[in-house]
Amino acid sequence: MTLLKTVLNVASAHPKMQNKKQTVFIIAGEVSGDVLGGRIMSQMPDTKFIGIGGENMTAAGLKSLFPMSDLAVMGIVEVLAHARTLTRRIKQTVDAIIETKPDVVVSIDAPGFARGVIKQIRKSADGQKLIADGLRFHHVVAPQVWAWRPGRAKKYARTFDKLYAFFGFEVPYFTKHGLETVAVGHPIADGLIGKYKRNKKTTEKIITLVPGSRMSEVKKLLPLLRDVAERMSRDGYMDYKFVIPTVETTIEYVRNETAHWRVKPTLVASNERYDIYSKTYIAIAASGTVSAELAMLHVPTIVVYRMNAITTMIARLLVNIKWVSLVNILLNRTVFPEFLGPNATVDNIMDAVQQLTIPSKREKMISDLESADKLWLPGTHGAATMIADGIKKSA
Repeated sequence: MTLLKTVLNVASAHPKMQNKKQTVFIIAGEVSGDVLGGRIMSQMPDTKFIGIGGENMTAAGLKSLFPMSDLAVMGIVEVLAHARTLTRRIKQTVDAIIETKPDVVVSIDAPGFARGVIKQIRKSADGQKLIADGLRFHHVVAPQVWAWRPGRAKKYARTFDKLYAFFGFEVPYFTKHGLETVAVGHPIADGLIGKYKRNKKTTEKIITLVPGSRMSEVKKLLPLLRDVAERMSRDGYMDYKFVIPTVETTIEYVRNETAHWRVKPTLVASNERYDIYSKTYIAIAASGTVSAELAMLHVPTIVVYRMNAITTMIARLLVNIKWVSLVNILLNRTVFPEFLGPNATVDNIMDAVQQLTIPSKREKMISDLESADKLWLPGTHGAATMIADGIKKSA
């Protein structure tokens, strides 16, 4: 009995054998990642969270290391302009991880920042010790290697220990390089597909304008959306109302800019956007997560995007897909009209608006969006739950 007692004492003293509270360092770089991060956290009530996030993760109990908006930068030129801030934030994050010694680092999108952090951890003696003690790196959102830069799959395999992809067709791109990859479905679908119906009977003519969530894209798209609203007002769309859902990272800028518009839009908080979408007649939205939300809610939408001229030129050389909207890619046809770069003009958008006022055109688009529902549906238990379970198992 003495020998058995000794063995049990040794086992219980071992870190991996203790029933200790798991510590997760979680990183989100933009609004969509913050929403998913908050859902993941809600599935792990017995976990200690440290990291970087926005209002959703804060509501779930996270005290962000610094404002999430510091990471919400997109575009080659834009990233270079913020290089000093990003470098400083990478060092601050690395120091926090080494100090807090988490069991898992979970990054949600923001891959450039995440890789920068992990690279520094792997290079440092303290970081190597944490890895030897069991620290693992999980990443949520697979890069679209099927669209451009397929070599990123191999880089991800060298950087992360586990990847959570949204779609099953993405998995083989990474597993062939030895990266454990799990398809969890699109997380937004958890709360939208089959649960939140668009009000088809609404008599309101709401035009929802969505300039994006990153400051860089908002600054480029908001003037275009202003010009569209003013043109619609001049062209006889007098009974239409304009609404802009806002996010915490750009709300002050949007409020200040729209205060000077001749056609005044109504600003609504991000957490009210689904109510607005359910009443929306036509949405004019930035390419990105919001276009997926609108597709899931079957909202007739026009997708627009403007980038720095240099970024646009490079993208044309590297991207090998016809569309940027995920619903168009999944269905392999144009459902949402897209006006990108120099094609994002008031005239082009107004032509698309006119088409979507024709009942047959509207119903055809809505029917196409409904046919995509089965492609969005997440795994049996939902994306957030599947990711949370994966994190727990790594402890």
